[in-house]
Amino acid sequence: MGLMPDLARAAGEKNYLQATPIQQAAIPAILQGCDVQGSAPTGSGKTAAFALPLLQAYSQSRHEMPRKTQTLILLPTRELAIQVADSLAFFARHLPHTPKIITLVGGVALNPQLMVLRGGADIVLATPGRLLDVLAHNALRLNHVKTLVLDEADRLLELGFSDEISQILALLPAKRQNLLFSATFPPGVKALTSGLLQQAVLIDVPASLAAPRPAIRQRALTVDTTRRTALLRHLIASEAWQRTLVFVASQHGARHLAEKLVKAGLRAEAFHGELSQGRRNRVLAEFQDGKLQVLVATDVAARGLDIAALDVVVNYDLPRASDDYTHRIGRTGRAGASGLAISFVTAQNEAHFYLIEKRQQQRVAREQIAGFEPEMPVVTPAKAVTDDKGGIKGKRMSKKDKLRAAQAASSSPDSTDA
Repeated sequence: MGLMPDLARAAGEKNYLQATPIQQAAIPAILQGCDVQGSAPTGSGKTAAFALPLLQAYSQSRHEMPRKTQTLILLPTRELAIQVADSLAFFARHLPHTPKIITLVGGVALNPQLMVLRGGADIVLATPGRLLDVLAHNALRLNHVKTLVLDEADRLLELGFSDEISQILALLPAKRQNLLFSATFPPGVKALTSGLLQQAVLIDVPASLAAPRPAIRQRALTVDTTRRTALLRHLIASEAWQRTLVFVASQHGARHLAEKLVKAGLRAEAFHGELSQGRRNRVLAEFQDGKLQVLVATDVAARGLDIAALDVVVNYDLPRASDDYTHRIGRTGRAGASGLAISFVTAQNEAHFYLIEKRQQQRVAREQIAGFEPEMPVVTPAKAVTDDKGGIKGKRMSKKDKLRAAQAASSSPDSTDA
């Protein structure tokens, strides 16, 4: 694909012995200077798909503007920014001249980041809010940026980040290369990307063609809302899970559930956006090292986290959007390992789970665990008729189903859970 031997060597040491489909398509296009919109499932090698050609571009042009920021990578979460920076440093390890890579994220003191920017930087990775803080202190200039990368682009282009992204885009040179990568590009986001990309190479790698790895086995367990915690504890004990990532809808729900699991004798911690960066790093390290059995997280953990040997992902609360479901379950089954994703389906959220199934074009059989059979009937909408390929057929949801789905999506873990 035209990569320098030093970069190809580092890729091999990262166990990329053969390029994945997203890498095969994206790397040549990026090296040619094209705008790229790349979509591929989690765990398919998207980071290397843009990191390797960007490092090659740096190596070939480093004499032109030394320590002038030519590459800006924006990411939605601190953990993802740190992880991508680590990957860049790994891939650059054999280059004769390594780039100065700076990571700018919130949750930590600003002054040390301002200090490290003295003398310039070649590649900057940042969350939008912290980047704007740094720019307000005149510690960084973006007028030399040649390439802008939006990693997890769909999240960055959502309403919550849109104002910050607009401010940053206004400070960038109009003529630049734009690279957008994510596992999902919903229709609403695709409309926004058209204003960013110029004659872009559009890459869409379906799951069937992504990097070979075992499929994530999905299970849907029906249970009463008030018995979800008891069922979770039962599953952790009976299945002997050593690392369990549990997703909930809110920060309060994460704290509440983690506290109850600790009282039950489990080593559990909450993980959400209000924790300091130091605390988040510590909790993740303890989870990786096996000191924690259960990580109870909001969707801040749904993107970018690469947790080795993760036994299972549990959707204690269903995500608000079907795309978030894809990102959540993508935390398991990574690096060729087997994966398991379990969703708790209640009478209150069945309609919403059906909507997720419909968007995923996949039907997940409902199961009951002995001793936890729901007292409230979990009724699949009558329109959920599967076709021969396992997809969902049917007309649009009724107004009543939409109201039920909205109510289920906005719910958080209840305070009366057993």
